[in-house]
Amino acid sequence: MKITVQSIHFTADKKLLDFIQKKADKLDTFYDHIISGEVYLKLENVEDEANKIAEIKLLLPGNQIFAKEKCKSFEEATDLAIESLRKQIEKHKQKKTIAAATAKKAILTEAEDGF
Repeated sequence: MKITVQSIHFTADKKLLDFIQKKADKLDTFYDHIISGEVYLKLENVEDEANKIAEIKLLLPGNQIFAKEKCKSFEEATDLAIESLRKQIEKHKQKKTIAAATAKKAILTEAEDGF
């Protein structure tokens, strides 16, 4: 899966970019139809330690999912956002399965009525 990372108001190092790519690639094990992803890393100017924000948007066929987390480190925020996306992917897969089963049932009912 192709991941685009944009760091806002700072430059992300290679280690962080590799970490994000590795975590995002794990989502392919749950759903292999992910088209691409966009990651936005932001530093917030606040006194709080948890000033690092990771926003991840994934494009799926006919849909997109989004997660945003704010933590003390970009790695922690990325982990939480990826976990949130994993849950959203599971829900998306369930909805597709139910829709496919409903459509199949409708087709079978139509075929039976036709004969």
